[in-house]
Formats: sequence, C-alpha cells, structure tokens
Amino acid sequence: MDIFSYFRQKGIDTLDAGFYRKIKEWGSWYNSNVRGFSFYKVYTGQGAYTRRKRKSMGMAKKVSEDIADLLLNERVQITLSDEATGNFVKSVLDENRFLVLGNDYQERKAYTGTVAYIPYLYDTEVNGDNVVINGKIGINYVSAENIYPVSWRNGIVTECVFTFPHTVNRKKYVQVQHHKLEDGLYVIENVVLENVSGSREGKELSPEEWKELRPFEGLAPRIDTGSPEPQFVLDRLNIVNNADEDESNPMGVAIFANAISTLMKLDIEYDSYCNEFELGKKRIFVAPEMLQNIDGSMAFDPDDTVFYKLPDNYNKDEEGMIHEINMDIRAEQHSKAINDDLNYLSMKCGFGTERYRFDGGEAKTATEVISENSDMYRMLKKHEIILEDAIKQLVRIIIRLGITVDQPLNPETKITIDFDDSIIEDKEAERNSDRQDVSMGAMRLEEYRAKWYGETEEQAKKKIQEPAEVIE
Repeated sequence: MDIFSYFRQKGIDTLDAGFYRKIKEWGSWYNSNVRGFSFYKVYTGQGAYTRRKRKSMGMAKKVSEDIADLLLNERVQITLSDEATGNFVKSVLDENRFLVLGNDYQERKAYTGTVAYIPYLYDTEVNGDNVVINGKIGINYVSAENIYPVSWRNGIVTECVFTFPHTVNRKKYVQVQHHKLEDGLYVIENVVLENVSGSREGKELSPEEWKELRPFEGLAPRIDTGSPEPQFVLDRLNIVNNADEDESNPMGVAIFANAISTLMKLDIEYDSYCNEFELGKKRIFVAPEMLQNIDGSMAFDPDDTVFYKLPDNYNKDEEGMIHEINMDIRAEQHSKAINDDLNYLSMKCGFGTERYRFDGGEAKTATEVISENSDMYRMLKKHEIILEDAIKQLVRIIIRLGITVDQPLNPETKITIDFDDSIIEDKEAERNSDRQDVSMGAMRLEEYRAKWYGETEEQAKKKIQEPAEVIE
C-alpha cells in the first residue's frame, strides 16, 4: 500500500497527494536531476538520436545553502533567563547536534518548504506507579515529504502525522507517528507498515512483529503525553503557499518555488556555454600524405583529437597541406545572459540583485555586508519571525520533557533568540552608540553585556562583579 491508501483506510484526512508531487519536483531541482529536463535528446541525422545530460549550475542547491547559513549558524544564540534551565536545554541541544542538524534542516526547509522537530524521551525509567522518573531527550528531524498535517487553524498545525522510513534486511518499512488530541490532551500513536511503495503485499505490522525489528524495538504503540501542548514543532519559510489550490495549506514552499523558469533558463544557458567549448575546440585538418613519416610510422598521435585527415580528393591549392580551424566561442553573450538570470533568480528568492555573478566560468557569491533597508535584510527578518517562534516552541517542549523526567526546571523562563546580524553593515555603528550610552549613564553595563554578549542580565551582573584577572 502507499501512505495515502493507508490514510484513507484509517479515515485520516491530510493534504492532497498532488502537493507532495510538488515537493518532489522541488527536490529534483535541488539535486539537479529534473524529469524531462536534465536529460534530453539530440538528433544526429538518419533518424538517430543521442541522449545527453544537461549540465547544471546547481543554483537551487546554492540558494538553499545560502538562506540556511544566513538563518541558523554558529553565531545564533539561545539564551534563557533561568541559568539552570538554560544549561539543561543547551546540553539537550548539544547532544542532539542541533546547530549542525539544525542548519542541515534549514537547507532542507529551503528546498522543501517545511521541516519539523519532534523531541521525545528514550532510555526512560519508571517507578512502581508507572511514572517516569528518569530518561534522556532526543530530537527527531523531519522534512516536508514526511510531514502530513491533519488539522490546523490560521496556519498553525494542531494535529499531524509524521513518517520515518527504514530499511531492514533489504525490506522497506515506515513508522507512522500520529500526534492527535483526545479530550484536550495529546496522545502519540505509532504504527509500522511494511512495503509502503504501492505493493499489494504491503501490510500493517502488529506491535509484537515490529518489536522483532531493530529500529522499532522500543517503539510504544501509544504514548499519553498528558499535555495540552503539542510535542512537535513545524518550521517553514515565511512565503505564501501558492503551489496548492487549497489556500489554507499550512505547509511552506521552496525558496525557489516561483523561480523554476529562471532555474531552467540558467541551466539551458550554462549547458549551451559548455557546449561552445566542447564543439568549438580547435581542429587541424591534415593532408593524407602528411600522416606518415618516411619510415611509415605515424606522424601524429592517433589518440590526439585535434588532428583530422582531409579526404583523398582534397584541393591542395584551396585548402593547403594543413588546414586550421578555430571556432569562435560566444563567451560574452553567454556570460551576459547568465548574469542577467542570476540577478533575476536572486531577486525572486528574496536576496535582491547582485547577490550572484558569473565570473571565470563559475557562479560567485557577493560577500559584502548588507544594509538594513535592503531587500535581503527584510527577507531575512521575515523568515526569522517563524524560525524564532519555532525555536522557542522547541525549547518549551524540551523544558516540559525535562520536568517529566524530574529535572528542576523553570517552565516560565524567558527565552531570547539572537540571530546572526554580523552581515548588517550598521551593527558596529549601533554598538558604538550603545557604548556611548553606557559612558553617559543612559544604559546600564549589564544591559550592554546582555545585548552584545548573549548573556542574561543576571549573568552579566556576575561577570561585571568578578575581579579582573591580574597578569604578573
């Protein structure tokens, strides 16, 4: 069975399968392997065709990488007002490699439109009353092709199904995890399906059967969270979804979803430019009598593709014994066309113009800082609205699970997300202004440290009160 057949059997309503075909299409552009485009046929004459692979600039991958690096990188700081709670959250994020995988999934978000983070408990211990007293917190990362919203309102998904594909002994399995509300509290139901690929042999395994498979050994059929808050977070790009006729679709779209025609044109131009060099290489036509030395040995390397034999009936007076051909390569025209379309792509993806340029046979990225009134700055701030909310939700879930395993945490702690604004050209001017405010007494020193060093005011006060280290 396929996953949508399973949903129909269970009466689960989700988005139309057509939308997931769009996600697959965006992924094909990201991987530079687009059906009906990346490979094409060239007529060679006499009714014959040859199949060629179109050379690609890979710009869908490039813009996805760039937005991911701008949104979530090593300079992003997550600060909690309660220090003990902050240390616990940091340890969980570090154990789950959040900054590494978080950046990875920001890139996935860029080309699929949506990702999800699902914290969970594992290696748990329970007491005699079956209450969890100890355990570890993990985070599952999921991309759009495995996210199936079930209910939502105003773009906020309240119930959702996630799928986790696995291969065991060359057999395909998928874990189906359904987060749903029952009497105002969330429960998580797990099912394992076999051969979810359209095969008629596909079936739903029993818990006894799936516990025999290593990836599902500790998988519980049902988990009562006891919480009215969801145990998952959806994170998407802040772009209106115009890829689905259903205007209420809560999923996001790829950053290049509305620039497919530009990506297509760039690859056509780049492939043409490469063909100019391949087809326009230098050729030297040589008279037959010059191909051999006096002793009968070959005068030229037979594997050298530069030299070609003239026909036996060639005209010596017109063509000469050696006839050289140099093809003109239309480098300037190709470069201009590619640079124009790089600007169009940059503009359509929200980076403004002049983000990319074609120079020396490759696409280069502008490294200069940007101003706060630029298109790129406004685009980043727009996407940060949803990302900031997603990170705060993730932290709240981690705290809630930490309390479940008997950690003394503060659920009301204030969470501050400081994004990397080092590319903004007037940040240094703002910092100098704050320094002047401190010297004038208009700003407290702990306020300054909290703002620029990613500390809470309590942490900043402790730092200020610490005696300066004396160097002998």
